[in-house]
Amino acid sequence: MGFNMQKLMKQAQKMQQDMARVQEELRNTEVEGVSGGGMVKVVANGSSEILSISIDPEIIDPDDAEMLEDMVLAAVKDALAAAAALSAEKMGAVTGGMGLPGGMF
Repeated sequence: MGFNMQKLMKQAQKMQQDMARVQEELRNTEVEGVSGGGMVKVVANGSSEILSISIDPEIIDPDDAEMLEDMVLAAVKDALAAAAALSAEKMGAVTGGMGLPGGMF
């Protein structure tokens, strides 16, 4: 029962390939964050890049910009949390729960 470096290297190479595939999937997967009962929507990808923001014109009040800012911020946080959860789920499947960061390989 000896140490098999070649087998270990093949496993590491496969994990690296799997992680590259998952990272590409994350770039192409969209998640949505909402606030204000859906009046503000933020779309991000699984790589935590904001792709779009939509605001229902009904909530635009020039006298209360702070409320709109808060709603946009809440929707962005919601979208980024969804992206982080998706990334953790997909990367966890590749690393087998080893807790390795996505950029390790």
